[in-house]
Parts: sequence; structure tokens; C-alpha cells
Amino acid sequence: MMALNIAHQTGAAAAVAVAPRSAVVAAAASGAAPSVAPAAAPALQAQTIMVDPAPAQAPDSVKPDLAMACQALVESVPEAEHPDVAAELKSKAGVPVFVMMPLDTVRKDGNSLNRRKAVEASLAALKSAGVEGIMVDVWWGIVEAEGPGQYNFNGYMELMEMARKNGLKVQAVMSFHQCGGNVGDSVTIPLPKWVLEEMDKDQDLAYTDRSGRRNYEYVSLGCDTMPVLKGRTPIQCYADFMRAFRDHFATYMGNTIVEIQVGMGPAGELRYPSYPEANGTWSFPGIGEFQCYDRYMLSSLKAAAEAVGKPEWGNAGPGDSGSYKDWPEDTPFFRREGGWNTEYGQFFMSWYSHMLLEHGERILSAATGVFTAAPGVKISVKVAGIHWHYGTRSHAAELTAGYYNTRHHDGYLPIARMLARHGAVLNFTCVEMRDHEQPQDAQCRPEALVQQVAVAARESGVGLAGENALPRYDETAHDQVVATAAEKAEEERMVAFTYLRMGPDLFQPDNWRRFAAFVKRMSGAGKQDMCREQVEREASGVAHATQPLVQEAAVALTN
Repeated sequence: MMALNIAHQTGAAAAVAVAPRSAVVAAAASGAAPSVAPAAAPALQAQTIMVDPAPAQAPDSVKPDLAMACQALVESVPEAEHPDVAAELKSKAGVPVFVMMPLDTVRKDGNSLNRRKAVEASLAALKSAGVEGIMVDVWWGIVEAEGPGQYNFNGYMELMEMARKNGLKVQAVMSFHQCGGNVGDSVTIPLPKWVLEEMDKDQDLAYTDRSGRRNYEYVSLGCDTMPVLKGRTPIQCYADFMRAFRDHFATYMGNTIVEIQVGMGPAGELRYPSYPEANGTWSFPGIGEFQCYDRYMLSSLKAAAEAVGKPEWGNAGPGDSGSYKDWPEDTPFFRREGGWNTEYGQFFMSWYSHMLLEHGERILSAATGVFTAAPGVKISVKVAGIHWHYGTRSHAAELTAGYYNTRHHDGYLPIARMLARHGAVLNFTCVEMRDHEQPQDAQCRPEALVQQVAVAARESGVGLAGENALPRYDETAHDQVVATAAEKAEEERMVAFTYLRMGPDLFQPDNWRRFAAFVKRMSGAGKQDMCREQVEREASGVAHATQPLVQEAAVALTN
């Protein structure tokens, strides 16, 4: 079994003939080495450069010292006041457990649920086991399939009502990406047809690699602010979708629907589609490829290079960074003392990661604007657990995904600070993984990665939530999650954990008994009188009491 975190993949990126201008904000905070707890650094003076698609010569006023300019191209903007989200979410003992629903919970026509009886039995069983709630993908490709601004939430309304009747909370994922073509994808749900039509007309709306390969899973962040989708910008489309969701489910907001996870890229994660598995393009543990070759990404790169007085850096990404299935030492750019650690490499990675941070800022600004009026609803953002090659100096697989995380530079602190400015929760994956379970030659370090992200979240005052990257039903995985998420001092405890995924395997008798014990251990965090034997006895009681429901759910889900 491959040990990695991926789910859905195939994206999209940017282009229009006439171009509104987009701002490249360069504000820096120095990155600490990931191996130690990163310390907050003073922000350098912010510089804002207005970038045209056909950029003219950068004004002389934007040519500071090269080293500082390269550094200033990315990290973070000055921190704003924000509520202590982490403290607020950790006010009750234990870590609430949510369970991901099947990807095809709602029919593709959007009108009703698939396997309704299975869903009913499953929700009742989950509630009996002490589960806090469920997570469900609200697919853009289903809800707004018929045309711009035409929303069909009927199937999701059926699910929300069912969750409410069972006393379960809901984490709703605004899934603006395609489902299909990657690990765990049991169905294919493309982007709305009218979006794909625009991408077919202008293929620069799709993320693009150095070979010109287009990725249709998610609209490229390069055109976030361009009216390329039937007169609306992608950000406007996402905001309108979220507003329609909020209005449609107004009576559920804050009581049943308690979290909105905002999709920001492939698999719903804030990253580039650097490791697409579809058609054998990538395979684990390849380093992936940079996704910056659509017209709008290249336009921004060109302007950024001119702004630091190095126009020759703006023509393309690194030409020696290898291909999807390569390993770091196969490439001049990512090897031990490679191009990633040169002035050019620092400039490029600063620009590339900053574009991703700006994308996150834009979507979070839209999301907070929509959901501020919904008390009791948290916003979260999912960050990928790219643990392979983490033990190398360059962290190549993280770099191609847009996380500027190396032996010398912390890539997760700027993300956590961005989330803190919007009061959002950081949702991270691969919490179930142990280092020794992974291929050692690929320098996999999931435990160290989770720890680094936890430090970034804690320093930023951001709530940290977790998920398992791959389906696991064994006690070894459960033990790792409990130790990482729940058996911590209160200030280090995760605010929630979402279990991947509801299906017939979960409801097999032994798996179900172990899962019931896992939920009790998570919810009992901090209680000194909880012993393993007591948990096992209670879990066996739950398994016995729910046996009819579980059998019904397993059969119905299998069919």
C-alpha cells in the first residue's frame, strides 16, 4: 500500500486577452529551520507591485538589494489581530471525532442520496459509537452543474436533515476540485460542465507543467481575479457558491453545520497539483513537477523577476528540476547542494509559494465574508501531508507542491499565520503514520512533519485538526492518532479529528469494535480514570448493541 496523502487530482489555470491587474505582494518574515521550533521573525517592509499580464519594465523604485528582494517576495504579511481560535475550540475535554462520508453520498444529479438506507443505518451507528459528526464533500460539479448561479442542494438537504435527526454535527467541504483519478477516488465528479467549456476554449485556465500538460482538476490560481468563467472570476464563483450554501442551509448553520472546510486546490488542499497520479503521470515517491507554465503564472513570474532586477529569471521555472517520478538526487535543482539553495532558487520558491499564499488569502477573505454572520461555524483549510523526501535538505516534493519548506526555511509557519489572520483551523493529514512504516530510502518522515506543523499552528494561535491519509482500521494506527492528537497537554491537543472513511470496511465486526474503542479513547482525552480495559469493555458493548445497524449498513454500502 502506498504511504502518502492524496485523493483527487486534475486542475486548471489562467488566461484572458485583456487583463485586469493582479498585485504581487512581497512582505517577508525569515523562515526558521524546520528541525527546530521556528521563531516568529519581524516582518520586512511590505512592497506591493502591480503586475500586468504583459508587464512593462519595472519602475526603478522596485529594485531593492537583490538578496532582500528575493526574500521579500513571499513569506507573510504583517499579522493582524485575531481571536484565539485554538483556545476556544479546546474548551472541552477530549478530541471530537468526525467520519468522512463516501465521495458519492449525493447522486450526480444532485437530487437525492445514493444508498439512502445505508446512510440512515450508518448515521445511527456512528451516533451510538459516540462520534461527534460527519464530513461531506459538497461538490461544485454536482451543485452548480446546470449552469452559472443554478444551485441544486436537494441531496445535501436530505443529508443535513438526517444528520440533525441523529444528533450529528456536519463538517461541510466546499469541494471546488474534481474527484477522480487518484488514490481513494472511487467515483469521478468533474468540474461543472460550463467551467470545463471555458477551460477547453482557453487552456491556460488549467494548471500546466513544463511539458505543456494541462491539469483539469482545479482552476489555476493564476486567474483568480480574472472574469474568465462566464463573466465571473473564479473567486467570485467560489464566493457565490458559499453564499448560496449559507442561505440554503441557514437553519442548520451553527447547530448542525459547525464547520466549513474551504477547498483551495487539488484534493481540496491548499497546494499545486504537482503529483497527479492519473494516467500514470506520477507515482510514489516521485518529487513531482512545478505547475507554473500557464500564461498567467508565467506573466506573474516575469513581473516578479523584473522587479528584482533579474529579468532572465522570469522566462520559466527551473529547467533542471527533473520530472514527476524522479528522486531529489536525480536532479541538479533538488540534489543536496542544488539550485534550490541558490539566489535564483530562493527567488523562484519565494514567488511560487507566495502565489499559493495569496490564493489562500483571497479565498479565505471571501469565506469569512460569507460566514461571519453564522455564529458557531468555524472555517478550516486542508494542508497536504507530503512526508516523502522530508528527510532530505531540499524537501523536493513539498517544494513542487508550493510549500517552501527546506532544511533552512519553514514553509508552514507562513500558512499558519495566514489562517490565523482569518481565524481559520489548520487541517492536516497523515496523522496515523509512523516513520518506520514508510520506505526509509525515500526519507519519509511523517511524524516529524506533523510535529513541525503542530509547532507552526501553536505559535500562530491556530487550531490544529487532523485526518488519516489512508484508510486504516488497525489498533497500531489508532494508537498513533490518539498519541498525536489526544494524549497531549491541553494546549497541544488537536481540536478535532476526521476519520477516513465511512464504508463497508469500517462496519466489519472487528473493525467496528476497534473503531468504537478509538472514539472513546479520543473523547476521553484528559480523563485520568480512563483505562484501556474499561474502554475495550465499553466498545464491545457498543459493537454488540449496534450489530443490527452495522450489518445493515455494511450490506447496503456494499450493494
